[in-house]
This record gives sequence, C-alpha cells and structure tokens, in this order.
Amino acid sequence: MSTVTARALVLEAPATEPVLAEIDVLDPGPGEVRIKVSASGVCGTDGHAIEGTHPMPVRPVVLGHEGAGVVESVGAGVTGLAPGDHVVCALAVPCGTCRQCRRGLAEHCNSPARRQAMSGVMADGGSRLRYKGEPAYPFFGVGTLAEYTTVRREQAVRVDPALPLDEFCLAGCGVITGYGAVLNVARVGPGDTVVVVGAGGVGVNVIQAARTAGASTIVAVDGVPEKLDLARKFGATHVVEASSDVAKELGAIEPDGADVVFEVVGKPELLTMCLGLTRVGGTCVMVGIPPMGARLSFDAFTVSANRRLLGCRGGAVVPERDIERLVALYRAGSLNLAGLIGQRIGLDDVFTALDALGRSSFARSLVVF
Repeated sequence: MSTVTARALVLEAPATEPVLAEIDVLDPGPGEVRIKVSASGVCGTDGHAIEGTHPMPVRPVVLGHEGAGVVESVGAGVTGLAPGDHVVCALAVPCGTCRQCRRGLAEHCNSPARRQAMSGVMADGGSRLRYKGEPAYPFFGVGTLAEYTTVRREQAVRVDPALPLDEFCLAGCGVITGYGAVLNVARVGPGDTVVVVGAGGVGVNVIQAARTAGASTIVAVDGVPEKLDLARKFGATHVVEASSDVAKELGAIEPDGADVVFEVVGKPELLTMCLGLTRVGGTCVMVGIPPMGARLSFDAFTVSANRRLLGCRGGAVVPERDIERLVALYRAGSLNLAGLIGQRIGLDDVFTALDALGRSSFARSLVVF
C-alpha cells in the first residue's frame, strides 16, 4: 500500500468558501478501510457546513457524506471486507459497548467513540487525510466528495456488487434518514394520515417511506412548485403550497388532524405549526437539523392533549440493519432511488450543485467519479 493523491472538496473553516484541491489519503490504519469513491450525493447539510450553521470544529474538512465506492485497501485486523468489495459509507456507527448498545438500543448510542467517529477522528485520535501537508478530517467521518477516502471499518457497509453504486450512495444519508424517521422514530402504520413539511432530498424519502408503511393520506407541504410535483411522484396524495393557510388546507383533507407530522426543513419556527397540525394524541417529528443555538417556543397546552414531539437523529438508524432493509425494499420495487437524482455531474461542477441546494426541482445532485 502507499499514499494516494486525490482531488476533493475541502472546507478550510466554517462560513468560508470551499475549494477543490488535492489531498493525500494515507494508508488505512488498523480497523480502517480506504475506498475509491464511485459517487456522492450533495446534501443540504454540506451547505449548512459551508454556511457555518452546522456544528463542526474549525479545521479543514473534506465535505460529502452520501457516498459509495469500492474498497481499495484495508488495514490490519479488518474482517468481512476485502479489496474489490462494494460498500456504502455509513455515518452513525454505534460503538457496540456502551450501556445503550448493550441493552439492544444501538440507535441511541451516544458514546465518545461514536461522537469521535462522526467528527472524522480515527480511533487513534488522528486522521488519514492531509491537506497542504496538515491533517484534514472527513465530514461525518466519511468525506465522500473526494476521489478516495478512508473510513473506520464499521462505516463501510458491504452491498451486492449488482446494485448501482451511483444510486445507493444516497442510502448513506438522505434516504436512510427519511426511512428511519418513518419506520424507526414515528413508526407510521397502515391507514395513518401523514404530513411532510419540506419536500426536499430527505422529505421525499419520508414520503415514499410513509407510502411503504401503508399511510393512506400523505400531504406534502413546500414552497417550490416543482418539489410538490416531485412529492406527488413519490407518493404524496395531496400537496399544499407553503405560503397558504396550511392548517385550513389540512382541515379540508383531514378535519381531525394528522397522525404524524414531519418537519424536514430544519426551521424551529415551523415546529409550532407542525405540532398544531397533529390530532389529539398525534406525533410531530423534527427531522430537519436546526441551526446551532436555536430555541423552540410553542403553547404548552398543545402538548398536553396527549401529543408527542420527537427528535430524529439521522433516522435513529443502525447502518448494517437499515441499509439491508433498504436493499430489500429496492429489490421489491418499493424504493425509488433513480428518481431522486436530478443531475449527474463531475467534481469540477460541484459548485453548481451547491448553489442549487434548497432551490432545485429535484432531490439530489450526484457527483460521479
């Protein structure tokens, strides 16, 4: 093995402009895997990091966290993976040893090891990426807007090589978060009425997951008409323009209120509305990532009517388990990945994808290497 030089999208510090630059990807250490990236989605959270609204240390970061590729080399002690294996890069890797993991609640792992992995720091406290000769760190521990990356073994989930990596890369974040919000957090069931506020990359996956779970009424709310069209394609039975009186519109569809409302924008001020759209005993799920330091404010009496407000950390997923579920749904024809992709571009065009975040008529731009 030897160090690999790769092109990557590097953010030197929050609230600065990222740059396309060469990085050095060092040999994988013990328990690590170096991946030749095949494709990576451009997610809204990458945009939040650039804006400085996503909590991250002030240090060079290789952006991208929706990636898939082929194992190029493995470090000492790695089992279950070998060069040539196809993998999806996973973000939220439970430690397996903390109290929650030992109780069978791996999706709620909050150990220092998990937090360290999510911050892009390897088990030995270092990084395998170098930018201008100094350590750089992979965003969410994966850094997939790069030709090569090195991740912990647990963050590389092997998939059947017959599956299209330029679609399954999206399973790493947007798809698995949307499905996890529905199946793991809200536990939507047959006959439910569901409202999805925000029909972007994650929102449309909430919609198709709710359809898979058997929801009979799925209402999409967004301010971009093209995204409402996209929501219909993914299973929304009704659409509502965000600038309208959303509560009145929903009342005409389901007078009793929704069983579950998902806020998928990341704006805390929307949660008051979302909570009020639920029926008595209903559930509101905060899927979008709010800005750092944001506060919630709502009438406490609303909650007293047996309502629940739930957080959603990445869909409460266990990567090995939930990616396997997504594969099964894909093979059954219940998971549409190709329809999420609005454009396939090269790394040189990544800035056009960043500019389109939140405004495009499609769910995802895909960088193909």
